[in-house]
Amino acid sequence: MLDLLKEEVCEQNRELPRNGLVAGSGGNVSGRDPDTGLVVIKPSGVKFAGLAPETMVVVDLDGNVVEGEMKPSVDTGIHLHLYLHRDDIFGVAHTHSPYASSFAARGERIPAVLTPITHLLGRDVPCSRYATPGEVDTGEAILDAAEGGCAALVKAHGVFTMGKSATEATSLAMYIEEAAMTTHLALTRGPVEELSEGEIRRCHDWFRGNYGQSGRKIVNS
Repeated sequence: MLDLLKEEVCEQNRELPRNGLVAGSGGNVSGRDPDTGLVVIKPSGVKFAGLAPETMVVVDLDGNVVEGEMKPSVDTGIHLHLYLHRDDIFGVAHTHSPYASSFAARGERIPAVLTPITHLLGRDVPCSRYATPGEVDTGEAILDAAEGGCAALVKAHGVFTMGKSATEATSLAMYIEEAAMTTHLALTRGPVEELSEGEIRRCHDWFRGNYGQSGRKIVNS
């Protein structure tokens, strides 16, 4: 099971530069094994092209390295803090994606002006207070801003997303960057109307009930 998680986490880390969400070796994705509670995360300072499943680092929830020859990401403490306080999440992604991070640079949330982001999040993308990078303080800031949700910007830092898997967390990071880019472009042309709370809830409920293949009925023609 842990070997499969290493493969998934490795592949999702590689998705970050492929989708323009990071530069160099910045950013990271982790996954938590539901059986052991162990966390797989990328090694610190290693460029994404050099990643392989066997280079992933496995740590326990106290941050002790269980498997791996390299140091884990400098953001490991943030990931662990999120896992320790959210037993519903099994994947975390952190990026410095340009458009979403431009909102974080201004300490601004990404407003819920597009239905695709409300489908996924059921709300806007909140922005936290400023927090000390790489410390528990950042984890607390994310939890406070997210309010039980699955995404938050950290002021002057970047984007953190949480999901039921490393794959889901990474996917959320991609969609947030797309929404941030479109919202930014729209705002350059003038004010943009935010969706109402009722419509945000309706969009979110509709998406959860209809998206994907679960419960799909096959009708013979």
